Amino acid sequence: MKMTPQQFLDWESKCITLLAMSGAGKTTLSNKLPKDKWFHYSGDYRIGTKYLEEPILDNIKQQAMGVPFLRDLLKSDSIYICSNITVENLSPVSSFLGKIGDPGKGGLSLDEFKRRQALHHQAEVAAMKDVPDFIHKAEDIYGYRHFINDAGGSVCELDCPEVIEALAEHTLIVYIKIPPTLEQTIIERAKKDPKPLYYRPEFVDEKLAQFMAERGYQSTDQIAPDDFVSWVFPELFRARVPRYEAIAAQYGYTLDADEVAGIQSEDDFIQMIAQAIARQSH
Repeated sequence: MKMTPQQFLDWESKCITLLAMSGAGKTTLSNKLPKDKWFHYSGDYRIGTKYLEEPILDNIKQQAMGVPFLRDLLKSDSIYICSNITVENLSPVSSFLGKIGDPGKGGLSLDEFKRRQALHHQAEVAAMKDVPDFIHKAEDIYGYRHFINDAGGSVCELDCPEVIEALAEHTLIVYIKIPPTLEQTIIERAKKDPKPLYYRPEFVDEKLAQFMAERGYQSTDQIAPDDFVSWVFPELFRARVPRYEAIAAQYGYTLDADEVAGIQSEDDFIQMIAQAIARQSH
């Protein structure tokens, strides 16, 4: 969806997809927009509450069954388990993805890790394909004037052109670019608090082989689960940037994360996008 700055300003029902690495401020920005006018669609929330709901609960129940007290209560239907996923708390999705490594330390075998990654890939594709329907639902059912798609950081990894084409057809794609000053902060934060993420299969195979060769590991069971996640994040960051930039160049527009952090109002947001359109048009 390409338009002039004036066409964007005149657009009565604005539909925008935010693309960026985790930590760039997509969700923070979405939450600054008036909640009575903007429908906030979180890709990760949709994944966790719709497409991975059952696998997430199965994973939690499997862990609980390892505790005799909880196992007896579950088997007798004395308790039930549900995950409390919110837009701000997506930990159950992250916990389901898990980390490669020593099973004794909570790590996953490579086969199980790849199985979960594949399920997440399918779920993210489905969640992004739901965006056009939710745009109509947001307006027709709930009466929202505008729509913001807070897409997951791994959308650029899906290698599924029809997803990006559908988003570009129904929304204005805005890529939030992380400047060098913020890049190292995000990398250091991720290394200190390593969280499970989605990786392309080819990326996992290449980087895992490199990591194991450097450390002298013969089996993934020897890996401390946090170690690979911490080591690979800078590699992932650098691999994703050109993918985001290619999407923005072909389908959308780019904002600087430092500028986005300064947005205080809906008008700030709209004017900043109009300026980005003008800048890229020239």
